[in-house]
Amino acid sequence: MEILLILVPLMLALGGAGLIAFLWSLRSGQYDDLEGAAWRAVGEDRPPKEAQG
Repeated sequence: MEILLILVPLMLALGGAGLIAFLWSLRSGQYDDLEGAAWRAVGEDRPPKEAQG
């Protein structure tokens, strides 16, 4: 039972750290452009127009 005195506060601290990291990622704009990276990965196969002509 004494292990619960260590594990419960540790669990709460880790959960709080995860919540703070999630809120930081929301405020820094990590989820603003969800499709942009996928489209950039697909679009990089084509050469730019300046190199073609």
